[in-house]
Amino acid sequence: MEYQKSLLKAIQKKIPKSISLIDKIATVLEISYDASHRRISEKSKFSIDEAVKLASYFKISLDTLFLKEEKVVVEKTIEIETLKDMHEYFRKSAEQIEVLTKNPKTTLFYSAKDIPLFYFMDGTILSKFKAFVWLNLLNSNQKKVAFENFVIDESFTEYMHKLKRAYENVSVNEVWNDTTINSSLQQILYFYESGLLNIKSANELCKDLKRIVSLIQEKCINPQNNFSVYYNELILLNNNMLIETEEKLTMFVPYTLLGYFITDNGESCKNVHRFFKQQIINSKALGQSGIKEQNLFFNRAIRKIDYYLEKINSQVDLLF
Repeated sequence: MEYQKSLLKAIQKKIPKSISLIDKIATVLEISYDASHRRISEKSKFSIDEAVKLASYFKISLDTLFLKEEKVVVEKTIEIETLKDMHEYFRKSAEQIEVLTKNPKTTLFYSAKDIPLFYFMDGTILSKFKAFVWLNLLNSNQKKVAFENFVIDESFTEYMHKLKRAYENVSVNEVWNDTTINSSLQQILYFYESGLLNIKSANELCKDLKRIVSLIQEKCINPQNNFSVYYNELILLNNNMLIETEEKLTMFVPYTLLGYFITDNGESCKNVHRFFKQQIINSKALGQSGIKEQNLFFNRAIRKIDYYLEKINSQVDLLF
């Protein structure tokens, strides 16, 4: 009866203390009070159908409940091979993030190995370029078309705006280091050198990247928002994301470029939450630092963008 005890304990946590567990089980299973009492007092067992019905009603994962502690059940995002897959990925992601962040008291933590994708959700040239990059890198059979001829469905904009609104609606703690912008710059250079991105677009993308850096700097120094950037020099970041609500913690762990494993496993999420807190302790809070510290960090990013701009444009000069 050990499993039955575990299920009953999980159900008890889901209902208010003022509600009788016996009455609630009887109502859900459509059985008598006495029959419900026998199951709760362990004089009789739940059938498989009854256990599944209870788990479904109370939204309890039986896998999570009965697996050993070292096992974690995860959901995963869909695999992306086509533009249609990407469309569905952003649709589902927008819905999921929107549900988790609907309460303004929610806090989001992001370990920014790369610039968080939420910054590419505003319909700029960089938004289109990121979709272009993701599709090219996730699908080896993708037809190689130039960036300038690449077209995305307008409905992407709806889901991008949902993701952006969700991100701006909650308290955000981002952990950055000096390499966070590297992959975006390297992608611009790679596709330019591959002949799939022209010089004009490359320059516009770098300009847009500067805009994002400036935007983050402005948000960082604005005391009226719920946004914090932490500069960490000690560890490699990994694009992990953790969403903390009043009810639970939910963790997003990357396994491909856009693919994430998602879990609300209590012990695992608590460990990641503690780790984020420790990262923050070992980081510089740029919003609370002096102008010198802030400018040092953001100016390094701008100089790095200028270096890539010079590298791209110098290749043009060599042709003439």
